Amino acid sequence: MARTPAPSPDRDTERFHEDRASTTVRGADKPDIELGQSVIRDTVNTLRPKPGVYRMLDARGDVLYVGKARALKNRVANYTQVDRLPNRLRRMVSQTRSMTIVTTNSEAEALLLEAQLIKRFRPPYNVLLRDDKSFPFILLRGDHAFPRISKHRGARKAKGNYYGPFASAGSVNTTINALQKLFLLRSCNDGFMARRDRPCLLYQIRRCSAPCVDRISEADYGELVRQAKDFLGGKSSAVQREIEAQMQEAAENLDFERAAMLRDRLRAATFIQGSQAINAEGVGNADVFAMAVKSGQVAVQAFFIRGGQNWGHRAFFPSHTEGLSEEEVMTSFLAQFYEEVPPARLILVDRELPEAALLAEALCAGAGGKVEISVPQRGDRRRLMEQAQRNAVESLDRRMAESGTKAKVMRELAEFLELPDVPQRIEVYDNSHIQGTNALGAMIVAGPEGFVKGQYRKWNIKTAQTNDDFGMMREVMTRRFGKAQEEDPDRESGMWPDLVLIDGGKGQMSAVKEALGELGIEDVALIAIAKGPHHGREGREVFHFPDGREKMLPVNSPVLFHLQNMRDEVHRFAIGAHRAKRSRAITASPLDEIPGIGPARKRALLLHFGTAGKVRAASLDDLQRAPGVSAAVAQTVYDFYHPNG
Repeated sequence: MARTPAPSPDRDTERFHEDRASTTVRGADKPDIELGQSVIRDTVNTLRPKPGVYRMLDARGDVLYVGKARALKNRVANYTQVDRLPNRLRRMVSQTRSMTIVTTNSEAEALLLEAQLIKRFRPPYNVLLRDDKSFPFILLRGDHAFPRISKHRGARKAKGNYYGPFASAGSVNTTINALQKLFLLRSCNDGFMARRDRPCLLYQIRRCSAPCVDRISEADYGELVRQAKDFLGGKSSAVQREIEAQMQEAAENLDFERAAMLRDRLRAATFIQGSQAINAEGVGNADVFAMAVKSGQVAVQAFFIRGGQNWGHRAFFPSHTEGLSEEEVMTSFLAQFYEEVPPARLILVDRELPEAALLAEALCAGAGGKVEISVPQRGDRRRLMEQAQRNAVESLDRRMAESGTKAKVMRELAEFLELPDVPQRIEVYDNSHIQGTNALGAMIVAGPEGFVKGQYRKWNIKTAQTNDDFGMMREVMTRRFGKAQEEDPDRESGMWPDLVLIDGGKGQMSAVKEALGELGIEDVALIAIAKGPHHGREGREVFHFPDGREKMLPVNSPVLFHLQNMRDEVHRFAIGAHRAKRSRAITASPLDEIPGIGPARKRALLLHFGTAGKVRAASLDDLQRAPGVSAAVAQTVYDFYHPNG
């Protein structure tokens, strides 16, 4: 049987180096357990008993499974003994056609790399953390004389103090609003602050101390920052006592205006503490995780405790957990969760984990010190864990009830739209423009568990004429499905839709049918949703079928609500993308087209000449006299506008 070398995998991270990959067996994409065993045996012969990570790939090169090992040779060899494997892993071996090996310096590094690769490739035989979006934090900047308080997501590169994580952006915004009332810290950016010559509205409503116009000294502002750090760091009671003492002193000195301001700050502190519904006093900084399992479904409830205060809680529902022990699921969940979130120094779990010591060692770098993973047995920690366990059970019950209702709605949707089966992937399309300007097409994706936001797409309209909605829809369909035919003609990637929902009526339906017909695609289900004649009064929608038929649903139909929700989501996405494009167009300058002219030089030219038109009309001598513009830059600008000299 012919074998060719496997392509070199991507470099995973600078900490790890690529060892030798096995061979790829081509031409056998049907499950074959003996062939899979043969591939794994060939790989085992190239391995040594070193720590590392292995990837199992199918005939198309897609990752089936990512695993880590203390001794790669011993661990991978286990997969050749198929009689001892559960059915789930037997299926995996039967699909395996190549393997990729990466060695690491330690098993802890292997654990980190395994979590990183699982999040990147999302293999079907690994436990997957579906809700992997980044968590918001509160950032108190440390690179300015008057530090700013703000919401922050993503990499923590800015200098300052980070507090969180929070469960949602809404909880961060609510807390920041209360903190502004409590500590009067500015929330504006540095550029806005530098341009102020009088206080803004936040000062008038007592949410800022107006350091921009010197209404507070740097020392007094620094005292507010110190109190904010103490409060967010867990010393909230001490800060409250301090503010209360200042209020009493102001009242005794008959400074009633200051006393009233301090009273409002004290109320804001009480509000923040009251909004932390979970009693975590005595716990300090900790992340708490409890698991509930029922009917093959898993829920993990997480509490984030910082300074004895609850900074957020959220339920997670890992997938691909069949055939795994609860301890394995929890370990894999934690490794993937902390790929994005900095760990607390104390992690409380509701069960003993066999690899707890290894996981704690792997998380030390992210936590900046030793990490402890423990199962609380008594006291405040145990009471907190019991509360997390109750929440996990309740979250799973709600999830199962919602899943049952959603499954029923999807079955009814398939019946109403006359589909052969319940659609697993629904794509919804819409266009957005203003009189044809800044036009773009948008697509959202919905699956069995809701919207799949990582697969949303948008297209800048290139060929359609101004205000031609039908032409825009035709162009979007041609580009979307033309590319799909090139990249996945056999439709094996799961990226082909079971249903295409179009925002529009007969015209849009005809345009889509024409575009797909030219591509030779006739087996994709199409439905157009349009406003009915009584839309404003009754909320009715008309559904247009490819054969010209029209159907409607009762106004109280759950299927109608579901279809309207998808239509509203594509509206939101399309309008948001259009506004962003329009904003970029408004702020664009003709100077942006000149190669080598960055923001600083563009600003210098505009400040000196006033407009881009005057820059274009300027002579070379005038350009050279502009402040901050060198002779070479002036020559570049002049040559761009006067190519013939």
